[in-house]
Formats: sequence, structure tokens, C-alpha cells
Amino acid sequence: MTAPYEIRADFDADTIVVYQAYAPAIADAALRAGRFVAPFSFHRMTWIKPSLRWLMHRSNWARKPGQERVLAVRITRAGWEEALSRAVRTTSDPAAVAKAAVHVQWDPERSWRGAALNHYSIQVGIGRDLIRVFADEWIVGIDDRTPQVRKAAALVKDGRTAQAQRLLPAERVYPLPRELANRLCRND
Repeated sequence: MTAPYEIRADFDADTIVVYQAYAPAIADAALRAGRFVAPFSFHRMTWIKPSLRWLMHRSNWARKPGQERVLAVRITRAGWEEALSRAVRTTSDPAAVAKAAVHVQWDPERSWRGAALNHYSIQVGIGRDLIRVFADEWIVGIDDRTPQVRKAAALVKDGRTAQAQRLLPAERVYPLPRELANRLCRND
């Protein structure tokens, strides 16, 4: 049985993959540069998500306007944990949330057909004060996952979810340090 609040992700000893969906102009520029550059906005919070299936649901399988391209952004685990160490859950005191450099929000994970599941997926909002660090120091690579997302969508539509599942990278429980898990992964 899946715990309600745990981070599931594609990661290795040094990095973790988070996902974002963008308009083609932003995605193309990021893919060419290997990091986020204009027209990406460095003046607003950017949300990263380690669950590809949740992002596929959120972007309507890369069909929502402005979210037609799904990027896999590989960042350092040190950067990921730095972001989480500075995070405040969006359900916290509004004054603390307003001052936080990073926001954490838990949303129901989604089934292949879009139904809410009984466990949650983390979203991490990187605030304006950290966006340059995220873009310039934490990112080690960016890949376009749009073709896999669109192929998975077609397979799911045809009732072939097992084949769609094989297109996605394995996501397993991320070993979060105890202090961070106690603060961010509890049911309040």
C-alpha cells in the first residue's frame, strides 16, 4: 500500500528528475541552452513536480495551451533538498507562506484515466529568490518527454495502459532526510 505523503521520483545517487510543461518557445530555448533562458520568466515562481503521471494529467497530456511541451529537468539532489529545506507547505500560516522562498503543495496523484488516487504527489514552487540558482546551479540536464507523453496518451485512449506505463521512467520512494520528511510529508 502506498503511503499518502511520500515523494516518488526518478532519481540516482546524485540527481532527481522533476517535470515541467511549457509553451514551445520556452521549451525549445531551454533544450538548446541546457538550462532555462529567456523567454522563461525569472520573475515569478516556477513549479516542479517529480511525478510525470501527475504532470501529464495537469498538462492534459501536453495539449493544454501553454503546456504543449513536457520537459524532464534533471537537478542535483543537493539542490532538491536545499529547496525542500527552505519550503513551507501551502497549508501553513498564510504569513509564513507569503515569506517562504519555496512552497510545497500536495495534490492527489492521478490514475491513467485521470481519477484522483488516495495518495498524493508533491509540487514544489521555487520562488523568485531561488529561480536563478535553480536554473544556473541545480540543473544538470533537460530532456523533451513530449513524444513519450503523446504516445502514452494514445495508448491509454486505446485501453493499453500497461504499454503506456512502460514508456515512463520508474518512480520509487525518494529517501528524504527524516527532518524534512517529518516537516513536509505529514497529514495535517
